[in-house]
Amino acid sequence: MAVKAIDISTAGIRFGYAIETTAGTKPSAFTNFANPKSIPDLSPEPNGLDTSSLNIEAGGYKTYIEGLKDVGGSIGIGFGMSQLLLDTWNNMCEASKAAEAQSKRTWFVFYHPALDKSFFMTGQPSKLGFPEAEVDTVWDATAYVMPTGELGWDSSINPTDPVSA
Repeated sequence: MAVKAIDISTAGIRFGYAIETTAGTKPSAFTNFANPKSIPDLSPEPNGLDTSSLNIEAGGYKTYIEGLKDVGGSIGIGFGMSQLLLDTWNNMCEASKAAEAQSKRTWFVFYHPALDKSFFMTGQPSKLGFPEAEVDTVWDATAYVMPTGELGWDSSINPTDPVSA
């Protein structure tokens, strides 16, 4: 059966985290963060390494091989500011740091209910600071995660209903 190319809404996207219980093994249960509002593009452009020869064998064009990919350092995830976010995020940061001392990683998941795969990455979260505030606006915060390795789509674990924080 052919899959139809129908655009989907961003409504319903969830963002969660889990800390390895066994070092080196992706967790299967994730905790959702309440009220995510924005997620950056995590489709890194690979660096092109120039493999051009002094001989003009490529018809006068440079040739390349794929190099390293870069998501740009820390990524910022936007949230509505709340006491729940502050407590959940900073508690997760402390647990992540303690797990790191035991060679365990923190995993993050981006999930959409209309997709049969979720996007996973390992990372180191940074504690929240005091977010920018302006008169007569909704108070939003950006929480940062530094990707540390594995990054990509996977259907082996699809947290269809992660635990909510």
